[in-house]
Amino acid sequence: MTQLIPEDGFWERTEGESQLRLVTLVRLRWLAIFGQLLAVIVVGAGFGFDMPVGWCLFFVACSAWLNVYLSVKYPARHRLTIRFATGLLAYDILQLAALLYLTGGIENPFTMLIVAPVTVSAATLPLANTIVLGALAAVSTILLAVTAYRLPWHAGIVLDHPALYDFGMVSAVIATMTFIALYARRLTREGRQMSAALAATELVLAREQKLHALDGLAAAAAHELGTPLSTIVLVTKELAQSLPKGSTMIEDVELLRQQALRCREILQKLTKSPAEQDPMHANLTLREMLNEAAAPYGNARAPIFIFAHPESGTDPGAAREPVAARRPGVLYGLGNILENAVDFAESRVDLVAEWSGANVVITVADDGPGFSPDIIDTLGEPYVTTRPAGARRPAGVKAGGLGLGFFIAKTLLERSGARLTLENRAAPQTGAVVRIVWPRAQFEAGSQAGREPALPKDNPAVPGVEVFDR
Repeated sequence: MTQLIPEDGFWERTEGESQLRLVTLVRLRWLAIFGQLLAVIVVGAGFGFDMPVGWCLFFVACSAWLNVYLSVKYPARHRLTIRFATGLLAYDILQLAALLYLTGGIENPFTMLIVAPVTVSAATLPLANTIVLGALAAVSTILLAVTAYRLPWHAGIVLDHPALYDFGMVSAVIATMTFIALYARRLTREGRQMSAALAATELVLAREQKLHALDGLAAAAAHELGTPLSTIVLVTKELAQSLPKGSTMIEDVELLRQQALRCREILQKLTKSPAEQDPMHANLTLREMLNEAAAPYGNARAPIFIFAHPESGTDPGAAREPVAARRPGVLYGLGNILENAVDFAESRVDLVAEWSGANVVITVADDGPGFSPDIIDTLGEPYVTTRPAGARRPAGVKAGGLGLGFFIAKTLLERSGARLTLENRAAPQTGAVVRIVWPRAQFEAGSQAGREPALPKDNPAVPGVEVFDR
Protein backbone atom coordinates (compact mmCIF):
# COMPACT_ATOMS: atom_id res chain seq x y z
CA MET A 1 0.00 0.00 0.00
CA THR A 2 0.98 3.51 -0.72
CA GLN A 3 2.49 5.22 2.47
CA LEU A 4 0.83 8.42 3.64
CA ILE A 5 2.76 11.68 3.52
CA PRO A 6 4.69 12.29 6.75
CA GLU A 7 3.58 15.09 9.04
CA ASP A 8 6.85 17.02 8.77
CA GLY A 9 8.25 15.72 5.51
CA PHE A 10 5.69 16.59 2.90
CA TRP A 11 6.87 20.18 2.65
CA GLU A 12 10.23 19.18 1.18
CA ARG A 13 10.17 18.73 -2.59
CA THR A 14 12.72 17.19 -4.87
CA GLU A 15 15.28 19.55 -6.38
CA GLY A 16 13.99 22.49 -4.31
CA GLU A 17 10.65 22.71 -6.12
CA SER A 18 7.84 24.46 -4.29
CA GLN A 19 4.07 23.99 -4.55
CA LEU A 20 3.63 27.56 -5.81
CA ARG A 21 2.94 28.00 -9.51
CA LEU A 22 4.04 31.15 -11.27
CA VAL A 23 0.54 31.87 -12.58
CA THR A 24 -0.82 31.93 -9.03
CA LEU A 25 1.74 34.43 -7.81
CA VAL A 26 1.39 36.62 -10.90
CA ARG A 27 -2.40 36.79 -10.56
CA LEU A 28 -2.18 37.66 -6.87
CA ARG A 29 0.31 40.41 -7.65
CA TRP A 30 -1.90 41.84 -10.42
CA LEU A 31 -4.73 41.99 -7.90
CA ALA A 32 -2.45 43.82 -5.47
CA ILE A 33 -1.28 46.21 -8.21
CA PHE A 34 -4.81 47.19 -9.16
CA GLY A 35 -5.71 47.66 -5.51
CA GLN A 36 -2.65 49.82 -4.84
CA LEU A 37 -3.26 51.88 -7.97
CA LEU A 38 -6.90 52.43 -7.01
CA ALA A 39 -5.90 53.50 -3.48
CA VAL A 40 -3.34 56.02 -4.82
CA ILE A 41 -5.88 57.51 -7.28
CA VAL A 42 -8.68 57.76 -4.69
CA VAL A 43 -6.48 59.24 -1.95
CA GLY A 44 -4.42 61.53 -4.17
CA ALA A 45 -6.94 62.65 -6.79
CA GLY A 46 -10.29 61.85 -5.21
CA PHE A 47 -9.72 63.26 -1.71
CA GLY A 48 -6.96 65.64 -2.76
CA PHE A 49 -4.70 64.65 0.10
CA ASP A 50 -1.05 65.63 -0.09
CA MET A 51 1.08 62.55 -0.73
CA PRO A 52 4.13 61.55 -2.85
CA VAL A 53 2.05 60.23 -5.75
CA GLY A 54 5.07 59.96 -8.08
CA TRP A 55 7.02 57.64 -5.80
CA CYS A 56 3.93 55.57 -5.07
CA LEU A 57 3.27 55.10 -8.78
CA PHE A 58 6.95 54.19 -9.25
CA PHE A 59 6.73 51.26 -6.80
CA VAL A 60 3.43 50.14 -8.30
CA ALA A 61 5.01 50.25 -11.76
CA CYS A 62 7.94 48.15 -10.52
CA SER A 63 5.55 45.35 -9.56
CA ALA A 64 3.71 45.65 -12.89
CA TRP A 65 6.96 45.40 -14.87
CA LEU A 66 8.07 42.43 -12.74
CA ASN A 67 4.82 40.64 -13.58
CA VAL A 68 5.27 41.36 -17.28
CA TYR A 69 8.85 40.06 -17.18
CA LEU A 70 7.86 36.84 -15.37
CA SER A 71 4.97 36.22 -17.77
CA VAL A 72 7.28 36.58 -20.79
CA LYS A 73 10.20 34.69 -19.28
CA TYR A 74 8.38 31.61 -17.99
CA PRO A 75 5.33 29.58 -19.06
CA ALA A 76 2.14 30.13 -17.06
CA ARG A 77 2.24 26.73 -15.35
CA HIS A 78 5.90 26.98 -14.40
CA ARG A 79 6.44 25.75 -10.84
CA LEU A 80 8.79 28.01 -8.92
CA THR A 81 11.76 26.76 -6.98
CA ILE A 82 11.66 27.30 -3.24
CA ARG A 83 14.42 29.91 -3.34
CA PHE A 84 12.90 31.85 -6.25
CA ALA A 85 9.42 31.82 -4.70
CA THR A 86 10.85 33.03 -1.39
CA GLY A 87 12.61 35.88 -3.18
CA LEU A 88 9.45 36.99 -4.99
CA LEU A 89 7.41 36.96 -1.78
CA ALA A 90 10.15 38.90 0.00
CA TYR A 91 9.95 41.50 -2.79
CA ASP A 92 6.19 41.78 -2.26
CA ILE A 93 6.73 42.46 1.45
CA LEU A 94 9.36 45.13 0.77
CA GLN A 95 7.31 46.76 -2.01
CA LEU A 96 4.25 47.00 0.23
CA ALA A 97 6.42 48.29 3.10
CA ALA A 98 7.78 51.03 0.82
CA LEU A 99 4.27 52.14 -0.13
CA LEU A 100 3.20 52.11 3.52
CA TYR A 101 6.31 54.15 4.43
CA LEU A 102 5.26 56.84 1.93
CA THR A 103 1.65 56.88 3.14
CA GLY A 104 1.68 56.97 6.93
CA GLY A 105 3.47 53.83 8.06
CA ILE A 106 1.75 51.95 10.86
CA GLU A 107 -1.10 54.51 10.85
CA ASN A 108 -2.13 53.39 7.36
CA PRO A 109 -5.15 51.05 7.65
CA PHE A 110 -3.75 48.91 4.81
CA THR A 111 -0.82 47.84 7.00
CA MET A 112 -2.56 44.54 7.68
CA LEU A 113 -2.00 43.52 4.03
CA ILE A 114 1.64 42.82 4.86
CA VAL A 115 0.54 39.42 6.24
CA ALA A 116 -0.61 38.24 2.75
CA PRO A 117 2.82 37.13 1.39
CA VAL A 118 3.55 35.28 4.65
CA THR A 119 0.22 33.45 4.38
CA VAL A 120 1.02 32.39 0.81
CA SER A 121 4.40 31.12 1.99
CA ALA A 122 2.83 29.16 4.86
CA ALA A 123 0.59 27.31 2.41
CA THR A 124 3.24 26.52 -0.22
CA LEU A 125 6.80 26.78 1.14
CA PRO A 126 8.83 24.98 3.82
CA LEU A 127 8.61 26.14 7.41
CA ALA A 128 12.11 27.67 7.45
CA ASN A 129 11.32 29.93 4.49
CA THR A 130 8.03 30.98 6.05
CA ILE A 131 9.82 31.92 9.27
CA VAL A 132 12.31 34.05 7.31
CA LEU A 133 9.50 35.87 5.48
CA GLY A 134 7.57 36.30 8.72
CA ALA A 135 10.62 37.83 10.38
CA LEU A 136 11.07 40.18 7.42
CA ALA A 137 7.42 41.28 7.64
CA ALA A 138 7.69 41.77 11.43
CA VAL A 139 10.85 43.89 11.12
CA SER A 140 9.25 45.96 8.35
CA THR A 141 6.19 46.54 10.54
CA ILE A 142 8.33 47.67 13.48
CA LEU A 143 10.29 50.08 11.24
CA LEU A 144 7.02 51.49 9.90
CA ALA A 145 5.98 52.20 13.48
CA VAL A 146 9.27 53.98 14.20
CA THR A 147 9.72 56.07 11.04
CA ALA A 148 7.46 56.93 8.10
CA TYR A 149 5.89 59.84 6.23
CA ARG A 150 2.77 61.40 7.72
CA LEU A 151 -0.54 59.82 6.89
CA PRO A 152 -2.21 61.77 4.01
CA TRP A 153 -4.98 63.80 5.67
CA HIS A 154 -6.86 67.08 5.54
CA ALA A 155 -4.69 70.21 5.51
CA GLY A 156 -4.03 71.71 8.93
CA ILE A 157 -4.94 68.51 10.78
CA VAL A 158 -2.17 66.28 12.10
CA LEU A 159 -3.02 62.77 13.24
CA ASP A 160 -0.66 61.97 16.09
CA HIS A 161 -1.31 58.61 17.74
CA PRO A 162 0.39 57.77 21.05
CA ALA A 163 3.28 55.30 21.05
CA LEU A 164 1.18 52.76 22.91
CA TYR A 165 -1.32 52.75 20.02
CA ASP A 166 1.48 52.17 17.53
CA PHE A 167 2.81 49.34 19.69
CA GLY A 168 -0.68 47.82 19.73
CA MET A 169 -0.88 48.02 15.94
CA VAL A 170 2.49 46.29 15.58
CA SER A 171 1.40 43.57 18.01
CA ALA A 172 -1.88 43.12 16.15
CA VAL A 173 -0.12 42.75 12.80
CA ILE A 174 2.38 40.21 14.14
CA ALA A 175 -0.31 38.23 15.98
CA THR A 176 -2.58 38.20 12.94
CA MET A 177 0.29 37.16 10.70
CA THR A 178 1.26 34.29 13.03
CA PHE A 179 -2.29 33.01 13.46
CA ILE A 180 -3.22 33.14 9.78
CA ALA A 181 0.08 31.54 8.74
CA LEU A 182 -0.32 28.66 11.19
CA TYR A 183 -3.95 28.21 10.20
CA ALA A 184 -3.18 28.21 6.48
CA ARG A 185 -0.30 25.80 7.00
CA ARG A 186 -2.47 23.44 9.01
CA LEU A 187 -5.28 23.48 6.46
CA THR A 188 -2.84 22.86 3.63
CA ARG A 189 -1.23 19.96 5.51
CA GLU A 190 -4.61 18.36 6.15
CA GLY A 191 -5.56 18.83 2.51
CA ARG A 192 -2.37 17.11 1.39
CA GLN A 193 -2.93 14.27 3.83
CA MET A 194 -6.50 13.81 2.65
CA SER A 195 -5.28 13.71 -0.95
CA ALA A 196 -2.67 11.12 -0.02
CA ALA A 197 -5.23 9.08 1.89
CA LEU A 198 -7.60 9.22 -1.08
CA ALA A 199 -4.83 8.07 -3.42
CA ALA A 200 -3.98 5.22 -1.04
CA THR A 201 -7.65 4.24 -0.82
CA GLU A 202 -7.96 4.22 -4.59
CA LEU A 203 -4.87 2.01 -4.79
CA VAL A 204 -6.31 -0.43 -2.25
CA LEU A 205 -9.61 -0.53 -4.12
CA ALA A 206 -7.78 -1.20 -7.36
CA ARG A 207 -5.88 -4.06 -5.68
CA GLU A 208 -9.13 -5.46 -4.28
CA GLN A 209 -10.78 -5.32 -7.69
CA LYS A 210 -7.87 -7.21 -9.22
CA LEU A 211 -8.04 -9.79 -6.44
CA HIS A 212 -11.80 -10.21 -6.87
CA ALA A 213 -11.19 -10.80 -10.56
CA LEU A 214 -8.61 -13.43 -9.64
CA ASP A 215 -11.09 -14.95 -7.16
CA GLY A 216 -13.53 -15.41 -10.01
CA LEU A 217 -10.83 -16.96 -12.18
CA ALA A 218 -9.84 -19.28 -9.33
CA ALA A 219 -13.44 -20.45 -8.89
CA ALA A 220 -13.76 -21.02 -12.62
CA ALA A 221 -10.42 -22.85 -12.68
CA ALA A 222 -11.48 -25.06 -9.76
CA HIS A 223 -14.66 -25.97 -11.64
CA GLU A 224 -13.00 -26.52 -15.00
CA LEU A 225 -9.90 -28.35 -13.71
CA GLY A 226 -11.82 -30.81 -11.55
CA THR A 227 -12.62 -33.20 -14.42
CA PRO A 228 -9.16 -33.14 -16.10
CA LEU A 229 -7.44 -33.77 -12.78
CA SER A 230 -9.74 -36.70 -12.04
CA THR A 231 -8.96 -38.07 -15.47
CA ILE A 232 -5.21 -37.71 -14.88
CA VAL A 233 -5.49 -39.53 -11.54
CA LEU A 234 -7.47 -42.37 -13.15
CA VAL A 235 -5.13 -42.72 -16.15
CA THR A 236 -1.97 -42.67 -14.01
CA LYS A 237 -3.46 -45.31 -11.74
CA GLU A 238 -4.18 -47.56 -14.73
CA LEU A 239 -0.73 -46.90 -16.18
CA ALA A 240 0.91 -47.88 -12.89
CA GLN A 241 -1.06 -51.13 -12.87
CA SER A 242 -0.23 -51.91 -16.50
CA LEU A 243 3.51 -51.34 -16.21
CA PRO A 244 5.67 -54.39 -15.49
CA LYS A 245 7.13 -54.73 -12.03
CA GLY A 246 10.53 -53.12 -11.68
CA SER A 247 9.91 -50.67 -14.50
CA THR A 248 11.68 -47.32 -14.12
CA MET A 249 8.48 -45.57 -15.21
CA ILE A 250 6.50 -46.61 -12.13
CA GLU A 251 8.04 -43.95 -9.89
CA ASP A 252 7.42 -41.21 -12.46
CA VAL A 253 3.80 -42.26 -12.98
CA GLU A 254 3.22 -42.41 -9.21
CA LEU A 255 4.78 -38.95 -8.79
CA LEU A 256 2.49 -37.59 -11.52
CA ARG A 257 -0.53 -39.13 -9.77
CA GLN A 258 0.48 -37.63 -6.39
CA GLN A 259 0.92 -34.19 -7.90
CA ALA A 260 -2.50 -34.38 -9.57
CA LEU A 261 -4.06 -35.37 -6.23
CA ARG A 262 -2.28 -32.46 -4.56
CA CYS A 263 -3.65 -30.04 -7.18
CA ARG A 264 -7.14 -31.33 -6.53
CA GLU A 265 -6.72 -30.92 -2.75
CA ILE A 266 -5.47 -27.35 -3.18
CA LEU A 267 -8.48 -26.45 -5.30
CA GLN A 268 -10.81 -28.02 -2.75
CA LYS A 269 -9.21 -26.03 0.08
CA LEU A 270 -9.46 -22.74 -1.79
CA THR A 271 -13.11 -23.25 -2.69
CA LYS A 272 -14.25 -24.66 0.67
CA SER A 273 -16.26 -22.21 2.77
CA PRO A 274 -15.57 -21.89 6.52
CA ALA A 275 -18.94 -23.50 7.31
CA GLU A 276 -17.80 -26.69 5.55
CA GLN A 277 -14.75 -27.19 7.76
CA ASP A 278 -14.53 -30.01 10.27
CA PRO A 279 -15.28 -28.52 13.74
CA MET A 280 -12.52 -30.66 15.24
CA HIS A 281 -9.99 -29.01 12.95
CA ALA A 282 -11.50 -25.53 12.75
CA ASN A 283 -8.71 -24.15 14.97
CA LEU A 284 -4.99 -24.76 14.99
CA THR A 285 -2.06 -23.60 17.06
CA LEU A 286 0.71 -21.49 15.64
CA ARG A 287 3.07 -24.49 15.43
CA GLU A 288 0.39 -26.54 13.70
CA MET A 289 -0.09 -23.72 11.20
CA LEU A 290 3.62 -23.64 10.44
CA ASN A 291 3.81 -27.41 10.05
CA GLU A 292 0.79 -27.51 7.74
CA ALA A 293 2.13 -24.67 5.58
CA ALA A 294 5.59 -26.28 5.36
CA ALA A 295 4.45 -29.87 4.80
CA PRO A 296 4.15 -29.67 0.97
CA TYR A 297 7.79 -28.54 0.73
CA GLY A 298 9.32 -31.12 3.05
CA ASN A 299 10.97 -32.98 0.17
CA ALA A 300 12.46 -29.84 -1.36
CA ARG A 301 16.19 -29.42 -1.96
CA ALA A 302 16.53 -26.91 0.90
CA PRO A 303 15.22 -28.17 4.27
CA ILE A 304 12.91 -26.01 6.37
CA PHE A 305 13.79 -25.42 10.03
CA ILE A 306 10.88 -24.28 12.22
CA PHE A 307 11.44 -22.36 15.45
CA ALA A 308 8.50 -21.36 17.66
CA HIS A 309 8.76 -19.63 21.04
CA PRO A 310 7.48 -16.60 22.97
CA GLU A 311 9.41 -13.36 22.71
CA SER A 312 11.98 -12.85 25.44
CA GLY A 313 10.54 -10.98 28.39
CA THR A 314 6.94 -11.95 27.60
CA ASP A 315 4.66 -12.12 30.63
CA PRO A 316 3.81 -15.68 31.71
CA GLY A 317 0.14 -14.99 31.03
CA ALA A 318 0.91 -14.07 27.40
CA ALA A 319 3.39 -16.94 26.85
CA ARG A 320 0.55 -19.30 25.93
CA GLU A 321 0.85 -20.34 22.30
CA PRO A 322 -1.60 -18.46 20.06
CA VAL A 323 -4.50 -20.38 18.55
CA ALA A 324 -5.97 -19.22 15.23
CA ALA A 325 -9.03 -20.14 13.21
CA ARG A 326 -8.18 -22.27 10.21
CA ARG A 327 -8.20 -19.85 7.29
CA PRO A 328 -7.27 -21.32 3.89
CA GLY A 329 -6.20 -17.89 2.64
CA VAL A 330 -3.62 -17.53 5.43
CA LEU A 331 -2.29 -21.06 4.87
CA TYR A 332 -2.09 -20.46 1.13
CA GLY A 333 -0.34 -17.11 1.55
CA LEU A 334 2.20 -18.49 4.02
CA GLY A 335 2.76 -21.53 1.81
CA ASN A 336 3.39 -19.38 -1.25
CA ILE A 337 6.03 -17.35 0.61
CA LEU A 338 7.66 -20.59 1.80
CA GLU A 339 7.66 -21.95 -1.74
CA ASN A 340 9.50 -18.87 -2.99
CA ALA A 341 12.02 -19.16 -0.15
CA VAL A 342 12.63 -22.85 -0.88
CA ASP A 343 13.08 -22.16 -4.59
CA PHE A 344 15.80 -19.54 -4.05
CA ALA A 345 17.50 -20.93 -0.92
CA GLU A 346 20.99 -22.36 -1.20
CA SER A 347 20.97 -24.71 1.78
CA ARG A 348 18.15 -23.94 4.24
CA VAL A 349 15.02 -21.95 5.06
CA ASP A 350 14.32 -20.71 8.60
CA LEU A 351 10.68 -20.36 9.61
CA VAL A 352 10.59 -18.52 12.95
CA ALA A 353 7.44 -17.77 14.95
CA GLU A 354 7.46 -15.47 17.99
CA TRP A 355 4.60 -14.13 20.02
CA SER A 356 3.87 -11.77 22.87
CA GLY A 357 0.77 -10.31 24.44
CA ALA A 358 0.54 -7.74 21.63
CA ASN A 359 1.78 -9.37 18.41
CA VAL A 360 2.33 -12.63 16.57
CA VAL A 361 5.35 -12.52 14.24
CA ILE A 362 6.30 -15.08 11.59
CA THR A 363 9.63 -14.65 9.80
CA VAL A 364 10.62 -16.57 6.67
CA ALA A 365 14.33 -16.28 5.89
CA ASP A 366 16.45 -18.06 3.27
CA ASP A 367 20.14 -17.98 2.37
CA GLY A 368 19.68 -17.34 -1.34
CA PRO A 369 20.59 -14.25 -3.39
CA GLY A 370 17.96 -12.06 -1.71
CA PHE A 371 15.63 -9.47 -3.20
CA SER A 372 16.82 -7.25 -6.00
CA PRO A 373 17.15 -3.65 -4.73
CA ASP A 374 15.50 -2.44 -7.94
CA ILE A 375 12.15 -4.11 -7.27
CA ILE A 376 12.02 -4.77 -3.51
CA ASP A 377 9.80 -1.70 -3.02
CA THR A 378 7.30 -2.84 -5.67
CA LEU A 379 7.12 -6.56 -4.83
CA GLY A 380 3.58 -7.53 -4.05
CA GLU A 381 2.13 -5.62 -6.99
CA PRO A 382 0.61 -7.62 -9.85
CA TYR A 383 3.04 -8.65 -12.60
CA VAL A 384 6.12 -7.66 -10.58
CA THR A 385 8.33 -10.74 -10.21
CA THR A 386 11.91 -11.65 -9.34
CA ARG A 387 11.78 -14.46 -11.88
CA PRO A 388 12.44 -13.23 -15.42
CA ALA A 389 10.87 -15.20 -18.23
CA GLY A 390 13.13 -18.08 -19.20
CA ALA A 391 15.17 -17.88 -16.00
CA ARG A 392 16.21 -21.02 -14.19
CA ARG A 393 15.80 -21.89 -10.56
CA PRO A 394 18.80 -23.27 -8.71
CA ALA A 395 17.54 -26.79 -9.44
CA GLY A 396 17.40 -26.06 -13.16
CA VAL A 397 13.62 -25.83 -13.43
CA LYS A 398 12.24 -23.07 -15.60
CA ALA A 399 11.00 -20.33 -13.28
CA GLY A 400 9.38 -17.63 -15.33
CA GLY A 401 6.35 -16.08 -13.61
CA LEU A 402 3.84 -13.26 -13.73
CA GLY A 403 4.29 -12.12 -10.13
CA LEU A 404 0.66 -12.96 -9.29
CA GLY A 405 1.52 -15.60 -6.69
CA PHE A 406 3.16 -13.22 -4.25
CA PHE A 407 0.53 -10.56 -4.97
CA ILE A 408 -2.27 -12.98 -4.07
CA ALA A 409 -0.40 -14.27 -1.01
CA LYS A 410 0.31 -10.76 0.26
CA THR A 411 -3.28 -9.64 -0.26
CA LEU A 412 -4.74 -12.71 1.47
CA LEU A 413 -2.44 -12.24 4.47
CA GLU A 414 -3.26 -8.53 4.68
CA ARG A 415 -6.96 -9.39 4.59
CA SER A 416 -6.41 -11.42 7.76
CA GLY A 417 -4.97 -8.34 9.49
CA ALA A 418 -1.27 -9.02 8.86
CA ARG A 419 1.38 -6.53 7.86
CA LEU A 420 4.23 -7.68 5.58
CA THR A 421 7.74 -6.27 5.34
CA LEU A 422 10.48 -7.35 2.95
CA GLU A 423 14.21 -6.94 3.43
CA ASN A 424 17.55 -8.60 2.76
CA ARG A 425 19.87 -10.06 5.34
CA ALA A 426 22.64 -7.78 6.57
CA ALA A 427 26.06 -8.32 4.99
CA PRO A 428 28.07 -10.51 4.94
CA GLN A 429 25.02 -12.82 4.99
CA THR A 430 22.84 -13.15 1.91
CA GLY A 431 19.20 -14.04 1.58
CA ALA A 432 15.69 -12.66 1.69
CA VAL A 433 13.65 -12.05 4.83
CA VAL A 434 9.85 -11.79 4.84
CA ARG A 435 8.29 -10.72 8.14
CA ILE A 436 4.55 -11.15 8.77
CA VAL A 437 3.11 -9.40 11.84
CA TRP A 438 -0.41 -9.78 13.24
CA PRO A 439 -1.87 -8.05 16.27
CA ARG A 440 -2.46 -11.03 18.55
CA ALA A 441 -6.14 -10.20 18.97
CA GLN A 442 -6.54 -10.17 15.17
CA PHE A 443 -4.61 -13.45 14.80
CA GLU A 444 -6.81 -15.24 17.34
CA ALA A 445 -10.07 -13.72 16.10
CA GLY A 446 -12.76 -16.35 15.60
CA SER A 447 -10.76 -19.13 17.27
CA GLN A 448 -10.97 -21.01 20.53
CA ALA A 449 -8.12 -19.02 22.04
CA GLY A 450 -8.28 -20.93 25.29
CA ARG A 451 -7.49 -24.26 23.63
CA GLU A 452 -4.48 -26.07 25.07
CA PRO A 453 -1.79 -26.06 22.36
CA ALA A 454 -0.21 -29.23 21.13
CA LEU A 455 3.47 -29.78 21.90
CA PRO A 456 5.92 -29.92 19.00
CA LYS A 457 6.52 -33.64 19.52
CA ASP A 458 2.82 -34.34 18.91
CA ASN A 459 2.94 -32.86 15.42
CA PRO A 460 3.22 -35.38 12.60
CA ALA A 461 6.73 -35.83 11.28
CA VAL A 462 7.29 -34.28 7.88
CA PRO A 463 10.41 -35.23 5.88
CA GLY A 464 12.67 -32.24 5.33
CA VAL A 465 10.99 -30.15 8.05
CA GLU A 466 12.70 -29.82 11.42
CA VAL A 467 10.72 -28.38 14.36
CA PHE A 468 12.49 -26.78 17.30
CA ASP A 469 11.11 -25.36 20.55
CA ARG A 470 13.35 -22.83 22.18
